[in-house]
Amino acid sequence: MNELPHSGIARQTDSRHAAVITSMIADLQRSIQILGIDIHTEEERARVFDEADPHYPILATTLRARRDNLIVTVASLRERLRDITAAAPAVSEAA
Repeated sequence: MNELPHSGIARQTDSRHAAVITSMIADLQRSIQILGIDIHTEEERARVFDEADPHYPILATTLRARRDNLIVTVASLRERLRDITAAAPAVSEAA
């Protein structure tokens, strides 16, 4: 059966989206690692490691929140990447 022109475009678009998402995940994972180091450095500087301690550094709390948000973002991007790669065979089957 002949391949429909738009199915090839859809595959290329999905492939580009997957590449962009993969790159974003790698960049965000590096940011998460850097934030982890920054958190540890701030805890070491203050010599307070327990978040429940009233003397726990505000900067470390802020960095933790940022890191946690990035972790959620990476999980969401991984789910999106799974959806794209799962849909790719469906596109080729439609052709």
